[in-house]
Amino acid sequence: MSEAILDDAALLAGFVAATLPGPAFGHREHVRVAFLFLRTYDDFGAAAVAFRAALRRFVAALGAEDRYHETLTWAYLALVHEHMHGHDDADSVAFLARCPRLGQHRGGELESRCDVAGLLASPLARRVLVWPSR
Repeated sequence: MSEAILDDAALLAGFVAATLPGPAFGHREHVRVAFLFLRTYDDFGAAAVAFRAALRRFVAALGAEDRYHETLTWAYLALVHEHMHGHDDADSVAFLARCPRLGQHRGGELESRCDVAGLLASPLARRVLVWPSR
């Protein structure tokens, strides 16, 4: 049995209020919420800063601060922003349908561009933005 997909409004509200249960917020939901922040704000910088702050509040509410990764957060925001350019997707589900590799946590778009395993293993990359390399 598959789980129901939250619509954008419910997903965003639950994320911002930090009321979504951890299991309901997987990689695809991270990407969807990044899309929603980027679509809502006037520019990448404002959206990225707001998303980062909300994500840190969200993981703190779950007691999962150790799961937050600074470099991966910024890298995915940049990829989502890049893939949004020139398109007007109706919602975040349509965005992921058009860009399915962004929704893949392992073997997806980011891994094709940089050493994700190295970033995950780096305590520095977890705390500060480091330039992802191949």
